Amino acid sequence: MKVGIIGVGSICKKAYLPIITSREDIEIILCSRNKDVLLDISKKYRIQNFTTSVEELIEMGIDCAFVHSSTESHYKICEKLLNNGIHVYVDKPISYSLDEALELSNIAKKNGKMLMTGFNRRYAPMVADLKTLGKPHIIIIEKNRVNLPGIPRVFVFDDFIHVVDTLRFLIGNDYKTLTVDSLKDECGLKNVVIKLSNEFTTAIGIMNRDNGIREETMEYMASGKKAIVSNLCETSYFENRTIFTKKFGDWDHTLAKRGFINIIDDFLKRVKENTPSYDLLDDSIKTHRLCEDIIKKL
Repeated sequence: MKVGIIGVGSICKKAYLPIITSREDIEIILCSRNKDVLLDISKKYRIQNFTTSVEELIEMGIDCAFVHSSTESHYKICEKLLNNGIHVYVDKPISYSLDEALELSNIAKKNGKMLMTGFNRRYAPMVADLKTLGKPHIIIIEKNRVNLPGIPRVFVFDDFIHVVDTLRFLIGNDYKTLTVDSLKDECGLKNVVIKLSNEFTTAIGIMNRDNGIREETMEYMASGKKAIVSNLCETSYFENRTIFTKKFGDWDHTLAKRGFINIIDDFLKRVKENTPSYDLLDDSIKTHRLCEDIIKKL
């Protein structure tokens, strides 16, 4: 199976290349406009084939591609790949534009190809384990940063989208109501707080980018039970006034803790079996649509 990797930025270097290059069942072809990066990475990982052109990459007969280029470039690259019969994994968001995300979704379905979004937290073991506690009554997710206000659309679609998608994943059913609060000043958007609710669950998502510490926590409360996940790597379980803490082992890989290994394996398995899941794609589009609704309320 031939796998293209388009764009070799920091996330690709940290989270994707170490996993993908460790597999022996695929042939990797790098694609970047930066020739120096291509030479450096190809030498480091002993990758023989690389190109500076997406068109040439397609001609080399790839079965799928990981798109790690800038968000602004996603639409044109993904459109070209999908229309050439190539399965696509793309970093979140698919696009800053909901209309472009919808159009790419339609193109993927028309061509019978997969368009998977990199929502790795769904695949993080300690996040997935929360669902074993039963139907949630209350969910609270915080993902905070230090001194990093931003442009609202970029803030929401580049970063807060992880909180939005994880809330949707854990809530289990579509939300009925949405409320949005925020703080903005001349520096940009500083924080966003949303509340989703349905007949069973109230789910609160918080992002404060004017915080005193970089952190990510998830609180999941079901009947008689509570769990708190800290930075995706430690969970404290509470039941009947007792507490149990679960941690990863010292040798467990950070990329496994954060769900990257599982999501990459799932994508490549679906490509190999040629079984695109449009349920996953439709669910991803719902997250993008909710982000658009949040922006309208800021």
